[in-house]
Amino acid sequence: MNFTDKNTIGDVVAHDYRAAAVFKNHGIDFCCNGNRSIEEACQEKNLDSRKLLDEIDEAFKNTGGGSIDFNSWPLDLLSDYIEKTHHRYTDQKISEIKPFLEKIVKVHGGAHPELARVEELFGWAGGEMAKHMKKEELILFPAIRRMVKAAISGEAMKQSPATSAGNSIESLIDEHDSQGNAFKEMRKITNDYTVPEDGCNTYKVTLAMLEEFEDNLFQHIHLENNILFPKAIDLEKRLN
Repeated sequence: MNFTDKNTIGDVVAHDYRAAAVFKNHGIDFCCNGNRSIEEACQEKNLDSRKLLDEIDEAFKNTGGGSIDFNSWPLDLLSDYIEKTHHRYTDQKISEIKPFLEKIVKVHGGAHPELARVEELFGWAGGEMAKHMKKEELILFPAIRRMVKAAISGEAMKQSPATSAGNSIESLIDEHDSQGNAFKEMRKITNDYTVPEDGCNTYKVTLAMLEEFEDNLFQHIHLENNILFPKAIDLEKRLN
């Protein structure tokens, strides 16, 4: 598929996730702000959009193995994947990372006071993500599964405002923005998760874990904001 600078960032990454690495290298948000055009994003970063598109083409050509075509998946399968892959990862890693952060704040916090802010941001984001994921698992994902079942069977769809996919998605997107902004601030104050010269091995491991967590979160948000949510809204409109 040939993309132009009029295509949105989200559309490009939804087509092939390998484009995400190109956007990330240029500091372009492909998940929470994926609805912007490539032209807009390049103007904000003073980038040549033609060169960026060339980099994306090269990423598609040169990265071995391709990428998973999530855009073609049925919505119930994609919901299951997000829950069993990203939600489980998030739950597990939050509990793993917190003690590491606590330790480096105690040991290095005097010389690096920014670590206290990182610990605060991660603690807040972790709590918000736990509530966010429960809302998806108890409200949105069941609604999506009911819609897919109705679409396959041709049965009438009885969706109340409380269980409507569209009604819950707007607030979920706002929560994604807040969570994404917390990690953008963490990345900024740690200088892209760079370990200082006086950083110990625990310091190095902690920042590496945070960066891995961020990568997973941004893919998680991308799958929902750019693929699952808009398709769920469209399906609900068709059924109603």
